[in-house]
Amino acid sequence: MTRQYTSAPATATSGRRNMGHRKSTGFHGQIAEVDLRLLRVFRTVAEHGGFAAAEVALGKSKSSISIDISALENRLGLRLCMRGRGGFALTTEGQMVIEATNALFSDIARFQQRINEASGMLSGRFCLYVPDNIQIHGETALVRAIGTFTANHPAVFMDIRSASSREVEFAVLNGQASAGITLSSRHLPGMQTTPLFREELHLFCGMRHPLFNMPEDEITPELLSHQRMIEVAEAATSPMWEGLRPRLSFAAAAENVDSRALLILSGSYIGFLPDPFAHPLLRKGMLRRIELGGLQLMTGFHFLARPSAETGLLVDTFRTILEDAC
Repeated sequence: MTRQYTSAPATATSGRRNMGHRKSTGFHGQIAEVDLRLLRVFRTVAEHGGFAAAEVALGKSKSSISIDISALENRLGLRLCMRGRGGFALTTEGQMVIEATNALFSDIARFQQRINEASGMLSGRFCLYVPDNIQIHGETALVRAIGTFTANHPAVFMDIRSASSREVEFAVLNGQASAGITLSSRHLPGMQTTPLFREELHLFCGMRHPLFNMPEDEITPELLSHQRMIEVAEAATSPMWEGLRPRLSFAAAAENVDSRALLILSGSYIGFLPDPFAHPLLRKGMLRRIELGGLQLMTGFHFLARPSAETGLLVDTFRTILEDAC
């Protein structure tokens, strides 16, 4: 998720004065591959609001990121950001470099798009954000679509990231993602939303929970109303659930399926999980499915994209493959 950052209180003149002792050793108005790599690191750090926050996104340690930023500053002969105990902030020059970097990568993406159209072959970077509670176990439509897309278009660099549904929407909206998959079907200005597949969820408790060994016919809605329930996303619904939901006591929240399973396995909570995810735990006797007359929830996943000249062909191609796989 992009964080807000502030420019350090420095003018362009003062920034250059602070860097007076540092001379550029490699950048003289010509962009090399190393500059592109370092600029990508710098942009990610700025988007995340600091070195520590960018570690996971970059897959690098803070010390390695610091070396890259120092190398970029040295090549440009500019102080790009303030870091230290006072926190992270872009200098005035750093803000200007970020704006130029965004424009540069947008131009590169447009160039790749034109080459794709001319050659009939896809290339470039396709960044897909998926919700961190999407079902990935087994032969899913998404797995098949990724396999087909990468087999047909080997020159495309696939970049897949997981996030909450709200973060997926934000990443697509601000151009950080080429496209995303989300649970939400709500209309967002400037966005294209395509319905994809649906997922079925059932209610489970862990082996330490009081309901684990209770006969099914003794588990009633009244009994469930006294259990500690994990919150359920508004996108998940069913006719039976709408009547039951107001009677339940929600005592925990977990955005992704792994953390939800963790709470259920603790024996303190009951909650909903996709059957393919729960099946291995059921087989080991660690979970019990609560039937309650066929209670189940359905969630619908949607493909989200913001049309642009830079990524339009990549997005349209992947969407078509994904729809065919569903």
